[in-house]
Amino acid sequence: MLMNSLLPNAFSSDVTSLIGGEIRPVSGHEIPVFYPATGQQIATLHEADETEIDLAVKAARRAFDKTDWPRLSVEKRQDILLKIHDTIVAHADELARLECLNLGVSMRELRERHVKRAAYNFRFFAEYISQTKGDVYDQTPGYRSLVVREPVGVAALIAPWNAPTALASMKVAACIAFGNTCVLKPSEQTPLALRRFVELLHEAGLPDGVVNIVNGRGAMTGEALVNHPGIDRISFTGGTTTGRRIMSQAGLRLKPCTLELGGKSANIVFASADLDRALDAALVSIYSNNGQQCLAGSRILLERSIADDFIGKFVERAGKIRIGDPMLDETELGPLASAAHRDRVLSFADIATSEGAELLIGGKAASLSGDLSGGYFIEPTAVLAKSNSAKVCQDEIFGPFAAFLTFDTYDEAIGMANDTQFGLVSYLWSDHLPTVEAASRDLKSGVVWVNTTMTRELRAPFGGYKDSGIGREGGQSSEQFYAEVKTVTIPTKPITVKKIGITD
Repeated sequence: MLMNSLLPNAFSSDVTSLIGGEIRPVSGHEIPVFYPATGQQIATLHEADETEIDLAVKAARRAFDKTDWPRLSVEKRQDILLKIHDTIVAHADELARLECLNLGVSMRELRERHVKRAAYNFRFFAEYISQTKGDVYDQTPGYRSLVVREPVGVAALIAPWNAPTALASMKVAACIAFGNTCVLKPSEQTPLALRRFVELLHEAGLPDGVVNIVNGRGAMTGEALVNHPGIDRISFTGGTTTGRRIMSQAGLRLKPCTLELGGKSANIVFASADLDRALDAALVSIYSNNGQQCLAGSRILLERSIADDFIGKFVERAGKIRIGDPMLDETELGPLASAAHRDRVLSFADIATSEGAELLIGGKAASLSGDLSGGYFIEPTAVLAKSNSAKVCQDEIFGPFAAFLTFDTYDEAIGMANDTQFGLVSYLWSDHLPTVEAASRDLKSGVVWVNTTMTRELRAPFGGYKDSGIGREGGQSSEQFYAEVKTVTIPTKPITVKKIGITD
């Protein structure tokens, strides 16, 4: 285990479920949890089996079916959401440290992006629900139809390992804002911060059973949760292969689901762009979060006239990225989340060169000293690919690994950008308005960022085309998913009903 100076005061090395407001006793299959910066085991996760999943779903069902939670006034639900926001802010350092111990992303990035976003998610939905409304239709003479929205029930929320608290909190905040209850399942790799996060929800005044957390592998805990008959909605963020399986299982029970899956996003830089800003953004969009983000700008498409200069500056800057201890704010690139994932990412360097790509930088493990010598570090990596059909341009690598391509014409750039099974986000850099207008229309992705990088507008829908997912998250999109629509039709005056079954 790690020396105590790295561990929060309330840290427990045994991670169990929290169901109905109560911490479950230690039991079940044990899964080691590692600190990626050193390779040391820091905790043991105790997997929830089908019996424990059943307890969690029943706790959520009781909170929905037997308490006044779904019928609380908007003002009371707002108060709880805002108290959760304040509680997360007050515990930001603790949550960031737990996330860092699990994930290896720098403390600075976790504090400034992940935890702030987690808190804001609750404030956003507190504000959003104060503005929701129903509809009235009175076009049919003699009748008025009211359209109301009601909570749907119990949701299974399955969060990924690459940004656990930031992404899971979006699901939880949206779910409970509209009066639902849920069972949250983090990745077995990264359970620490989310377990504490759920404890903090209760400390902020959330009633028992509204949010429950279970831990374990997808094949055990995830399968049992998705297939439980007491689940009404499923929201999953993760890999495309797993997403397909979840959707097929959900379909057997006609359970609506949203899936936010993989990406292989094109970052298109035209000669008409502000090239200094585009360079800064290209580095951030592939190397932040240690490269482990579905919206990474992992394919960098450059107009040929600027390519050599842009690549030269990119490689020079990438070589100066500070690799090291994620607990230090000056660190810009920490370790990958696991040894297996490090090895997978590195394997793409050999794949790229075997396909004729030029290795521009990196492609090997980073060598650090002392306690960090056992960490899962790799060097920032970039290759110049021969064509968009190369595996490094088609497969989601999910690490600090960029692939460059060049183009001569607008049509060639858009064709390459869209030539992928994915369609989550696209990046576009140009100060030429006709180019921006055309590309915004022609790019086949759920989000297009023009002259900016990774700007999330929570009021707007977020999600992908093609294999990048089904459904959207965001203000109105989340309301549509987490609320049932009911039409109530009332006559405006007594009606005359045709009489049948009467004989003279």
